[in-house]
Amino acid sequence: MDIIESIVLGLIQGLTEFLPVSSSGHLELAKAILGDTSVPQESLTFTVVLHFATALSTIVIFRKEVVEILKGLFQFKWNEQTQFSLKIVASMIPAVFVGLLFEEQLEAFFGGKILLVGAMLLITALLLLLADRAKNTDKKVSFLNAVIIGISQAIAMLPGISRSGATISTSVLLGVDRTKAARFSFLMVVPLIFGKVAKDLMSGDINFSSSDIAPLAAGFFAAFISGLLACTWMIALVKKSKLSYFAIYCAIVGLAAIGYALLN
Repeated sequence: MDIIESIVLGLIQGLTEFLPVSSSGHLELAKAILGDTSVPQESLTFTVVLHFATALSTIVIFRKEVVEILKGLFQFKWNEQTQFSLKIVASMIPAVFVGLLFEEQLEAFFGGKILLVGAMLLITALLLLLADRAKNTDKKVSFLNAVIIGISQAIAMLPGISRSGATISTSVLLGVDRTKAARFSFLMVVPLIFGKVAKDLMSGDINFSSSDIAPLAAGFFAAFISGLLACTWMIALVKKSKLSYFAIYCAIVGLAAIGYALLN
C-alpha cells in the first residue's frame, strides 16, 4: 500500500466514521475499486491505525464530555455525570456481546461482499429519511434509550450500515434531542474503538515493518484531520435536520454498489 492510497483510505475513514454513510462499507468499496491486495495482517494493521485516529479526533472534539464521563465513573455519586457515564456503559453492552461471541461470523461479511454493502447502504438511507422526518424535542437519553441505541450500534457492525447513522437515527426516532443524540452517538463508540485496538494489539496479529511507517502515518493523519472536520460538521447537520441529503447519497452509492456487484 503506497502513501497516496493510504491518504485516500484515511480520508474516507475520517469522513465516513462521523458522516452517516458507513465507514466500513466505503472502505470495502474503496478496496474493491483500488484493487487492495494487502495480506490480512497488513490490512488489519492499517484498519486499526485508522480507527485509532478517528477515536482520537472524537476525544479532541468532546474532550470536556470525556472528562465528565471519567469523573462520573469514579466519583461514586448518583448525579447527572454518573448517570450519563453509566448510560454510555449500557450502550456498549450489545456491541461487546456481539463482537466477542460472533467475531468470526462478522468477519465473514467483510472481504469483498459488495452486494451486501450495497443492500445495507439502502437500509441506512431509509433510517436517515425516517429520522429526518421525526419531530425535534429536548428529551435526554434514558437508560432504556441507551440500550436500544446500543443494539443499533451492534447491528451497524455489518458493512454498509452506518454506525453514526443508525445510532443517531434510532435516538431521534426515540424522541431524543438531535444535538444530544449526535453527542451520545459519537461518545458511545470511543471506548469500543480503544477496546478493539487493545484486543488486536494483544492478539499478536498486528505486524508492520519499517517500510510501513510512512503509509501508516499518512493514513493516520488523513483520518485524524478529516475526522475532526466531519465530526464538527455532522453535529451542525443533525441539529439542522439535514440527514435526508445523506439518505440520497447512501441510496445512490448503494444502488451503484449493487450494480457493480451484479456486473462483476
